[in-house]
Amino acid sequence: MTADPKTNRQGYLRMYRQMVRIRVFEDNANQLYLAAKMPGLTHMYSGQEAVAVGICEALRVDDKITSTHRGHGHCVAKGAEFRPMFCELLGKAEGYCRGKGGSMHIADQDNGNLGANAIVGGSAGIATGAALSARRAGRDDVTVCFFGDGALGQGLLYEVMNMAALWRLPVIYACENNLYGEYTRVEEMAAGELTARAEAFGIEAHRVDGQDVLAVNRLAQDLVERARKGEGPFFVQLDTYRYHGHHVGDINRGYYRSKDEEALWKSERDPIANFGRWLSEQGIAGADDLAAIDAEERGAAEEAVAYAEAAAYPDAGEVAMHVHAQTPALRAL
Repeated sequence: MTADPKTNRQGYLRMYRQMVRIRVFEDNANQLYLAAKMPGLTHMYSGQEAVAVGICEALRVDDKITSTHRGHGHCVAKGAEFRPMFCELLGKAEGYCRGKGGSMHIADQDNGNLGANAIVGGSAGIATGAALSARRAGRDDVTVCFFGDGALGQGLLYEVMNMAALWRLPVIYACENNLYGEYTRVEEMAAGELTARAEAFGIEAHRVDGQDVLAVNRLAQDLVERARKGEGPFFVQLDTYRYHGHHVGDINRGYYRSKDEEALWKSERDPIANFGRWLSEQGIAGADDLAAIDAEERGAAEEAVAYAEAAAYPDAGEVAMHVHAQTPALRAL
């Protein structure tokens, strides 16, 4: 990051736009669910936008990420477009996974997104394997493994962090601590400091305000560059907050968190609003500039939703497509 914000105006405005894109996408995804147009459930990423954008803006297209059941934000931040995203949510053939992945299993290989995973902590092995692949192939791409605080109860994460530490793999384990694992506060399910788990393997660990996109991006820029040089792996605890419930059906949340708590985070800790104020204070963008970005992205999302609603479903004959590798033996069946 440059010391003079005005010299990096386009980069800052891009980060702002990317966060707005995520929020707008989630607003529309929620409406599709409420209107009973989207099959299944979805898990809103609203409130956590600074994490995905701050990290993904430090990555190249050929760098890899793995995502979670709350993964729309990661997909959009890594370069996914609205039309195929909404098509995927609605089960349409033009979706990233031809409508068969749905909300929790979106993958976008062209942008280095190896896929979301509905299994808590399930992508940790995939991310570590991708980092090992890069090392063995002599490439310098880096993998970021996004996961929630709930994944700290999964043994797979500890197995792969041990391997990554032993082999100095170019992987960054990004723990999004949004304070709750489903309906349980983190301190009620995870003893000790979260970063201490990685430090036990000799992994350098950091903690950052996940609502501050600039702080997240500064740290990500440094760690990604160091990982390219063979100094990985790294662990980052990103303190953040989800505005919605665990999933779209989790509406009555009073038994595990208060409305006052939710209101406080939305009014004082919103990553988009706070970054927008900073942009204005620095003379980078005025209120009209930011409002124009918001309007543009909302219009783009509305157009994409209409497109997805009118798009075709995949042919029934595709039910076995992409389930197995298409080896000569299988093609002969």
